[in-house]
Amino acid sequence: MLLSTIEYLYESKKELFKGLYIENKWDWNEKYPVIMINFAKDISNKEKLIKRMKEELRKNYIYYEIEMKEKEDEVFLFEELIMILNERYKKQVVVLIDEYDKPILDVIEDKKEAEEVRKTLKSFYSVLKGLDRYIKFVLVTGVSKFAKVSLFSGLNQLEDISLSKEYGDICGYTQEELEYYFKEYLDNVNLEEIREWYISYNSHILRSL
Repeated sequence: MLLSTIEYLYESKKELFKGLYIENKWDWNEKYPVIMINFAKDISNKEKLIKRMKEELRKNYIYYEIEMKEKEDEVFLFEELIMILNERYKKQVVVLIDEYDKPILDVIEDKKEAEEVRKTLKSFYSVLKGLDRYIKFVLVTGVSKFAKVSLFSGLNQLEDISLSKEYGDICGYTQEELEYYFKEYLDNVNLEEIREWYISYNSHILRSL
């Protein structure tokens, strides 16, 4: 939902935000091309990861009615898509990646396969550094803390905002929201115990402006 919200903001879909807080605080005259990539599905090896990458890129190529060069590798296709969108729309591109680390987590118990998957992901994400001038904004979400060390090394424009107070309530619920929206379910419930359940969960979010 977070990434979809940001996608629609940059695509300037004002009608979706009518009456909401952001309606009068966003420049709806500016519209940007958005690339959305989701690694939520299970991936068991490097070959399936590459297939998944191409599937996600294909969705974006189809959405923008661009012919995709099927025989090219995923790194080339990602890079080409960014450059084509930048040239076509004369705008920098927004890149949104959901569950960036899940392919590694899916094979984490197989050290050799996990390393192959890590290398593949690192090459894919390296596109973002090489094309920095073509990119307006990047948001990457996941649950692992090894972000910059193993996958984004050299990608200095990314900032980990997971523990930033400024973005503290961007995901999930605050205590006040929990008590307000779920009031009917909280009778005879120990709120302190519930707080212990969710307070330690941390979804890592990386952004680049």
